[in-house]
Amino acid sequence: MSLETEIVEKKKEISTDGYPMSIGELISLYKEEELDIHPEFQRFFRWSTLQKTKLIESILLGIPIPSVFVSQREDGVWDVVDGLQRLSTIFEFIGILKDEQKEILPPSILVETEYLPSLEGKKWDDPEDPVNSFDHSLRLTFKREKIDVKIVKKESDSSIKFELFQRLNTLGSKLSDQEVRNCLLVMLNKPFYEWLKALADNSSFLNTLFLTDKAIDEQYNMELALRFFIFKKYDSNEIKYSKELGDYLTEKMLLLCQDKHFNLESEADEFIRTFEILDFVMSEQAFKRYNDSKDRFEGKFLLSAFEIIAVGLGRNIQQYRSMSLNENLKSNVEAKVKRVWESSEYQSRSGSGIRANSRIPVIVPLGDKIFKNED
Repeated sequence: MSLETEIVEKKKEISTDGYPMSIGELISLYKEEELDIHPEFQRFFRWSTLQKTKLIESILLGIPIPSVFVSQREDGVWDVVDGLQRLSTIFEFIGILKDEQKEILPPSILVETEYLPSLEGKKWDDPEDPVNSFDHSLRLTFKREKIDVKIVKKESDSSIKFELFQRLNTLGSKLSDQEVRNCLLVMLNKPFYEWLKALADNSSFLNTLFLTDKAIDEQYNMELALRFFIFKKYDSNEIKYSKELGDYLTEKMLLLCQDKHFNLESEADEFIRTFEILDFVMSEQAFKRYNDSKDRFEGKFLLSAFEIIAVGLGRNIQQYRSMSLNENLKSNVEAKVKRVWESSEYQSRSGSGIRANSRIPVIVPLGDKIFKNED
């Protein structure tokens, strides 16, 4: 198929429209719940008060701001695909922004900027502080300013919304890959997102990872939980043919959250048992390098160690379910973890510069083999 033909065929899958809309119109859509900005996303988008003020300043000065992208759902509601922080900032300033519990958040107060220092302390409309509020004329002018809105119509291929969201929020974005995936999950299957998040916050799981606050803030614990389920379920050889591991994780996540045969209750039970054992046996040393000469685990968390140890135990967890958390179990699991570090096959595939698509197809089956209890 030629490039021209591919372009024509793909264009048929995407139906779009676009036009400028006044801020007043967008406010009305939001109030009528015809515009969904997903309040649960707000935890992923972290703008400072100054950044928020600069957006308001840009609108007041007539400085063009980027288009807002929305996707039309079957019920006609617009899902915001890109522009959530911009719209949230506007709605928060005006005093209509709601949180996940549908409670209205306190209106934001502006700070001074280089071009408009008099914005310091300004509010949208506070009857008790009229001096620091926008007057009626300024509020009308603000609401009449327009924002370009790009619409992906409901006739488009169902996966376009997620592809568009991922592209717009990955390229040049401060969101981590997992934060983007989390947003996709919320749009596609919120209960699955909540299920995964609860497991990622499990105390035994976090104890074994011993991550920094920054890593957890960027949802790295959720990415590791997702990796656990994906590598545990799918054939690791598939990764060989994936150009980027990040794309592979996103692709499998979208399949997993729509898989009706994926039993959340039993999978959660196996996850918790896996990390309960690792926490009891190793705690924060579970995924650190083993120093044979000093007979101790040391250093920082290693992703390759997580992939071989956590997934290896997870794939065989049924053999460990009836075992009590005692010294026998501890010596059994610790010996297997040390076997990982004694393996030349693991050592050759876990060093720096080894790509994930050549590392994972080797070390995941190796972990499966090491943690299998022989009869």
